[in-house]
Amino acid sequence: MTTVEEQRTAAEPPPESPQPVGLGLIGWLRWMWRQLTSMRTALLLLLLLAVLAVPGSLFPQRNIDQVAVARYFEDNPASAPWLDRLSLFDVYSSPWFSAVYLLLFISLVGCVLPRTKVHLANLRQAPPRTPARLARLPEHRAVQVDAPPAAVLEAARAVLRARRYRTADFTDARGASLAGQRGELRETGNLLFHLSLVGVLIAIGVGGLYGYRAQMIVQQGKAYANSVAAYDSWDPGALVDSAALPPFAFTLDALHVAFDEDATGNQFGAPRSFSADVTLIDAPGDAPQQRQIRVNEPLRAGGASVYLAGNGYAPVVTVRDAAGNVVFSQGTPFLVQDADYTSTGVIKIPGPGDDLGLQGLLLPTVSADPAGVPVSTFPDLRNPEVLFFAYTGDLGIDDGVPQNVYELDTSRMQRVTSPDGQPLRFAMKVGETYQLPNGLGSVTLDRIDRYAGFTVRHDPARAAALISSMLAIVGLTASLFVPRRRLWVRAAPASSGSGGTAGGTLLEVGALARSEDHGLAAEADAVLAAVLARLPSSSPERTPGQQSSRDTDKTQSPPRQEEP
Repeated sequence: MTTVEEQRTAAEPPPESPQPVGLGLIGWLRWMWRQLTSMRTALLLLLLLAVLAVPGSLFPQRNIDQVAVARYFEDNPASAPWLDRLSLFDVYSSPWFSAVYLLLFISLVGCVLPRTKVHLANLRQAPPRTPARLARLPEHRAVQVDAPPAAVLEAARAVLRARRYRTADFTDARGASLAGQRGELRETGNLLFHLSLVGVLIAIGVGGLYGYRAQMIVQQGKAYANSVAAYDSWDPGALVDSAALPPFAFTLDALHVAFDEDATGNQFGAPRSFSADVTLIDAPGDAPQQRQIRVNEPLRAGGASVYLAGNGYAPVVTVRDAAGNVVFSQGTPFLVQDADYTSTGVIKIPGPGDDLGLQGLLLPTVSADPAGVPVSTFPDLRNPEVLFFAYTGDLGIDDGVPQNVYELDTSRMQRVTSPDGQPLRFAMKVGETYQLPNGLGSVTLDRIDRYAGFTVRHDPARAAALISSMLAIVGLTASLFVPRRRLWVRAAPASSGSGGTAGGTLLEVGALARSEDHGLAAEADAVLAAVLARLPSSSPERTPGQQSSRDTDKTQSPPRQEEP
């Protein structure tokens, strides 16, 4: 009979099952963090960062060559502004590149640190227990020997330790056994590789914040002091104090340039060597030092590296007004345009009335092409000539707007014409003087000096980036070539019912790899042979039913390579 309470409970409808609850804000944040810190995401971000770096090699970058960027704008007036809006001329400092860079850093840190903690805990743990059935392992060997089990295990322990296995003893119903494990260096190398990538990212970030890069042109015989005012381009990090640069200075004493002069070869005119002799003063009050700068052999001074980046010619021109007064007299660097050092430059001369502007074309070894157009046929100064085009008007110097010293804005200027009304163009050799028409004065080409282009780089994290890169290579090598293996040796008294002699020992060796390992079979054979070699001389016999895995029928399904 049922009680009243039981009848009422039976009459009541069953309680409704709880409705599924969403993840909620915390759950979604936790899910997003797990996705971001997965190794798959880290690899995808690393690949994406490499892809996003490609435009940096396709388009000129402002922090490397501002002149090339300006030339790209001139050659592509329609597309260049749109590319600039996408930061394709400042790829490595663009918001989208920085965002992927930061995500990759967070992903690597969130992925590697937990794995490192787990790996350190695994290093302190003993090897896993011996499986009940060693015959199910991918590699299994079994022989019967006359030595007692204790002697067999002692020999196995010596062999495994000699082969750098960590060992542990176990005893179960099947007998005493020895477990060995090695290859933790593989996971250590894997973690070292990823931690080194984090180190590289940190070094790049620190270098971007506290480093700087600058470029300048120094004419032969001129001095340079490390200051922002002396640079033609200046790209500092966000935390660089421009007023606290190291106060080193040097003078360019001589520039040595050699070109291939073999006219019969296909390398005629190719550069062969560049070097610059400088007098360095590393700090105020220091004695001058004679140094030489070569390509890829920079000058180290004030914590910065000064690289020889290029060279060219600087015609020394003297301009006089109609009264014979010198209004301009100095060398002007001309920018190299081709392999034969055809170079262009401008001279700007403000005046009390109209300004005077000269556009120049330098031909180091002048010759005429089949159409009669003057061209340069060799990059060295063998037969130099400078062609000038003159303009008068307003240079725009007084407008307060910065100008490119290598370009002449002719929008508010007029071309000077010759007495016959044709646009004026005149060619000059070294030492010649040309009288300008309309009382504009004269131009004298005194000589042609050389100049050197230098790149100054200061990267306080350069050593850290180099060390991290080397450690990454070491870690990657270990993770690729160090096998991770587990090996077990069991020594159990052999029974007469197994087909052996009573009183002997059944020696079993089983091996397992954590990944594909083509040397696992050879390792099992080598361990078995080494153990037998340490035992008293006997004739081991393979017991029936305990065959090597290599002797099994190859048509059978291979055993699962699962970790016991």
